[in-house]
Amino acid sequence: MEIKYKVWIEHDGKQVFGEGIYNLLRLVERYGSINRAAQAQNMSYRQAWGKIKVIEKRLGIKLLERHKGGEYGGGAVLTEKAKEIMKRYGELIDKIDEHIKEWSRGGNERGLPG
Repeated sequence: MEIKYKVWIEHDGKQVFGEGIYNLLRLVERYGSINRAAQAQNMSYRQAWGKIKVIEKRLGIKLLERHKGGEYGGGAVLTEKAKEIMKRYGELIDKIDEHIKEWSRGGNERGLPG
């Protein structure tokens, strides 16, 4: 048996943060580029930028600082607020994972399928 879950944060009934945007922002942080992050997620730049803009609007904060291209190309970096949200979301997921592992071990001790 395996436990599956998804965690997202809502405000006024609309998703403001979840696994998809978390993963996209992690890739932007890694590559310093929305375009490269989008490619790694098998999506277009336009789709990635659209997702980011929607979440920024719902949160009421900027998640990225963009630098327009030039001789060496443009780039993007996470704002401090984005880093804070990413950290807190990551900690939440880690804690949930820990609880699920504990529960699973307990289930196996009780003879439940695992």
